[in-house]
Amino acid sequence: MTVEIIVPVLGESITSAVVSKWLKQPGEAVSADEAIVELETDKVNVEVSAPVAGIIGQHQVVVGDEVSVGALLVVVGDAGDTGASTATVSLPPVVQETKETVTSGDAEFDLIVIGAGPGGYVASIRAAQLGMKVACVEKRKTLGGTCLNVGCIPSKALLYASEQYEAAQKRFADLGVLVKDVELDLAKMHAHKDSVINANVSGIEFLLKKNKITWLKGTATIPAPGQVSVEGKIVTTRSIVIATGSESVSLPNVEIDEKRVVTSTGALSLEKVPEHIVVIGGGVIGVELGSVWHRLGAKVTIVEYFDRLLPGFDKEVSLTFAKILEKQGIQLKLAHKVEKLEKTGKETQVTISNAAGDHTEILSADVVLVSVGRRPVTQGLGLEALGVALDEKGRIKTNGQFQTNISGVYAIGDVIAGPMLAHKAEEEGVAVAEYLAGQKPHIDYGLIPSVVYTEPEIAMVGKTEETLQAESIEYTVGKFPFSANGRARAMNQTEGFVKILADKRTNKILGVHLIGPHCSEMIAEVVLAMNFGASAEDIALTCHAHPTLTESIKEAALGTQKRSIHM
Repeated sequence: MTVEIIVPVLGESITSAVVSKWLKQPGEAVSADEAIVELETDKVNVEVSAPVAGIIGQHQVVVGDEVSVGALLVVVGDAGDTGASTATVSLPPVVQETKETVTSGDAEFDLIVIGAGPGGYVASIRAAQLGMKVACVEKRKTLGGTCLNVGCIPSKALLYASEQYEAAQKRFADLGVLVKDVELDLAKMHAHKDSVINANVSGIEFLLKKNKITWLKGTATIPAPGQVSVEGKIVTTRSIVIATGSESVSLPNVEIDEKRVVTSTGALSLEKVPEHIVVIGGGVIGVELGSVWHRLGAKVTIVEYFDRLLPGFDKEVSLTFAKILEKQGIQLKLAHKVEKLEKTGKETQVTISNAAGDHTEILSADVVLVSVGRRPVTQGLGLEALGVALDEKGRIKTNGQFQTNISGVYAIGDVIAGPMLAHKAEEEGVAVAEYLAGQKPHIDYGLIPSVVYTEPEIAMVGKTEETLQAESIEYTVGKFPFSANGRARAMNQTEGFVKILADKRTNKILGVHLIGPHCSEMIAEVVLAMNFGASAEDIALTCHAHPTLTESIKEAALGTQKRSIHM
């Protein structure tokens, strides 16, 4: 299959560019994200990159040609490919407004961002730093979006607090710390969580004021390009960024009341510890919140449709994690699906069946957590009337510069393709602001880490073994257990390991997978290394302080060449 490389959207009101330099010639090999050609306008210079690796075909234009947005530049494909099967990396054509267009001199703002979550507020701040006049619309009464209010931040507050409670009950004694009569004050734990939320939200409000960003409070719609309606009042702008995030989804015919049948939002605010909580979905949210309530004394059963927890993570890590959870006392029902959910009296009954469909079981619980995924929040913005293109999953289609098919309308974060992660949204928030300012930012989506904040923690970046095998990439494995790490032994937290996957020929790091103590912090070292194209040997040659948990990363790096010292 070949891929057509076309002239991308180059910015507000720019419809054409001049080919200033070809960086790759016909017949030359090109890697994914490698620049092919330079385009020049009176406002911006842009390098157009290949979205896939392949061989450069015949140039369709020459240096000095003026080319329109959407015009074909060159084809990239396999050697000898005839081009009979062609995939065009593009959006529907940018719609040029037929209504009276707002000009930069007339607009009240240079940029309006809809949504004040991690992507939205970061985009607003970066745009303001670059000299734009910015407004940020938020329908909540507080800033920070789902992440700060009912997601990342409150969940981590409860995870940490519940971990300390369990440690005081069960693990401190092994360290010679005797704590008697440990009691749970759930109201105070929630108060701690709320204080953390308030501090973070107040911090965002301060940052908006500091950067002279206008907070428009209310629900936004986009009646036309260059216009945002907030609670019925029209505000004009040169550019719009949609950063409305995502929301929890439920199962068919399952009513969420956030009391007995809850999403992550309700699970963060339960007024008492449940006797039994059934978690539907063994993804990140399910295992994290299930862990919280198990530590606080609830019986927890996790029902997962797939045959393992955390399906997107490395299989060895997932299987190891499942064994650890079961040893902790969490019951797992893997390869099971939910057939029915009924409220009866004070209990909720969950009927599940196995993969073969020859066995059903009824689980009775006082709380059921539905954590089967999230969907982009795109309803109510007026996108359909505006003509904004969506994909089959309801996400907003964008090009490499986050522009939709409507001129001047951009989108980032959970509403577009890619992992629904706050730090991914933040990176895109910075990038879209810099694109609007004529800069050339870059995000490597292969180097966005994923973390599970359970105990032990899990972190990964890059490719899994399953992916490498499917892609027929030859690799070596360097693996080091925390049971052989001096610092982990001193902490009495020896479960888990570090696994580094490296190219068999070059030793370049292809993927890293950790399960163990403080992995959420340790993953940054390997993300940085991979960002600079490092080999595992580069990490192995880096002196690590002793005794530290990060020495396990060095040992795993040595292990890719069978040179580990402490194994």
